[in-house]
Amino acid sequence: MGDGRLAWMRQTIFRLFPERYLYLRTGGDMRSFVLTTSDQLAGAACIAACLTWTLFATGAMAIGALTATSQDAVAARTQAYYERLISDRQARLSSAVARLSSTAGSLDGLAKSVTERHAALAMLLTDMHGAPGAMAALAPVKPEALQGKSPNDQIQSIQTDQDRMVTAAEGYAHSRADRLRLAFHLAGLDPSSYSGRVSDGEGLGGPLIEAKDPRALAAVLDVDEGFAGRIQRAALDLNALRSMGQAVQKLPLAEPLSDPKRSSPFGVRIDPFTHRGAFHPGQDFAGASMTPIHATAPGVVSFTGQRNGYGNVVEIDHGGGFKTRYAHLQAISVATGQRVGLGDHIGGMGSTGRSTGTHLHYEVWQNGRVQDPTRFLKAGDYVQQNTD
Repeated sequence: MGDGRLAWMRQTIFRLFPERYLYLRTGGDMRSFVLTTSDQLAGAACIAACLTWTLFATGAMAIGALTATSQDAVAARTQAYYERLISDRQARLSSAVARLSSTAGSLDGLAKSVTERHAALAMLLTDMHGAPGAMAALAPVKPEALQGKSPNDQIQSIQTDQDRMVTAAEGYAHSRADRLRLAFHLAGLDPSSYSGRVSDGEGLGGPLIEAKDPRALAAVLDVDEGFAGRIQRAALDLNALRSMGQAVQKLPLAEPLSDPKRSSPFGVRIDPFTHRGAFHPGQDFAGASMTPIHATAPGVVSFTGQRNGYGNVVEIDHGGGFKTRYAHLQAISVATGQRVGLGDHIGGMGSTGRSTGTHLHYEVWQNGRVQDPTRFLKAGDYVQQNTD
């Protein structure tokens, strides 16, 4: 089979490159040359080698050109990057030189500038204390403490005091805000619903604190961005603390009696009249006839009179969807529409209505639904115990 292929190849070669004769005539002479098959194969091989080399060289030149173009682009990008970097650092250096020049290159002037910056920071923080203990925690260093010190020592003392104030503000806000958040949880309320509310005229820090970008605050206070971010976080925490503190003052967290003696609790109990299980929508307090009853939060008296089963009743609207009801009273000391404050006397304990004896029936309502008063009373006890 191999011999057959070899014979076929030989036949093909002889058919493509048969023996050819070349005649050259010079003047009257005629010469002839024979081009054998071997000669023709050698010439074809030379021609093929030349074409291959030409194609290879052309391709190499094209690839080299493309590679050079790519390297030039990388070099251009690298050069542009370093030019931007150098330009940015030059701008920072120029800014620093300008700031030093603004104080005429004087260390005394620089110390004065830092002192004024510190005074602005102190005003920003002390403006937001609004609760016991904040003044002592956020008080800045006294000016007389800097007297007699060298300008360099003044700068160091003020910078140290700035860090102390921000740290104190952060700790003050976190510790007290966490206590109030726990009080809201004890009352069954979501603290996040009350942490962003501030009464009209009680804005804290104005546009400085409202700015979401610390870089804007850093520019206003002329401090570094990291320090400005700490100021902003502390101020926002203090804002939340003050908002929750205002909300707590309006919630019915206080006891309705000076010396409360709790008896029948909120929930399912054995009804004293039917002796069967029934839902009790409030907390009962035992006491003597005409024991003074007090408002558990400020508000407006929304109802006074009799209600079926409750006897003589006083109802107070505290705003924000909260209402309290005081039932079975012997006497009523307020009128509908009257504004009352926390702890104001509203009536005397009795046994009117559906009652087996002298006691106060106390209810708390939120958005039209009756709540367990003991949750609010526990929250009030916790707030009172943790008030500085």
